[in-house]
Amino acid sequence: MTINCLICHEEILSAVSWSTLWSRPNENHICQVCTGKLPFITGETCAKCSRPFSTLELQFREGDTCTDCVRWNHDPEWSEILDKNHSIFAYNDFMKETIARYKFRGDYVMSRAFSPFIREKLKNLKFDFLIPIPLSPERLYERGFNQSAALILEAGFAPAELLQRIHSEKQSKKSRLERIHHNQVFELLNINIENKVILLFDDIYTTGSTLYHAAKVLKTGGASSVFSLTLARG
Repeated sequence: MTINCLICHEEILSAVSWSTLWSRPNENHICQVCTGKLPFITGETCAKCSRPFSTLELQFREGDTCTDCVRWNHDPEWSEILDKNHSIFAYNDFMKETIARYKFRGDYVMSRAFSPFIREKLKNLKFDFLIPIPLSPERLYERGFNQSAALILEAGFAPAELLQRIHSEKQSKKSRLERIHHNQVFELLNINIENKVILLFDDIYTTGSTLYHAAKVLKTGGASSVFSLTLARG
């Protein structure tokens, strides 16, 4: 059976050996060329948000933390809200194009391309609830699916739909300050999360505003700890 790469659509050619003849093939949705283009985050990163220091000028680093996170940490309203963000890939041009195809052009099946990497990461994280960042009903209607929930499902985990979102202007149209200071757009559903450990999941971490605002609602609702995982770190 022919298997095509979910990113470039070229046929995936598997090496054949005696062991592969007698064993089940490993899950493989991306060809070797596209796999080689995936910008895995390695080396030194910000202790709070996983931002790679290799792509950051020295002036934007304070010890083991980037200056963005220093600002969050020094703001009394936000300093104790989000414990830490984990990210798998850097948000370079390749990831930007790939995620745009998945997110804005309705290519749902591409969620399977990243499922092995997300599954491996989630296996090493402890949490009570895994919550995808919700879309507003209007945005969900436009896209046809919640990209974060789809990534969780394809990785073999159950998304906990504990937050709802009201419609707002797209985050990509706002400046950093507008994202940070915009009014709260998340609401907690009537579910007991007292003393629970919550893992938020989103596709991209940029300014952190979306995750911090969602985490604030959860902390206010009684969660003992809120941290996050994103596919990419911008």
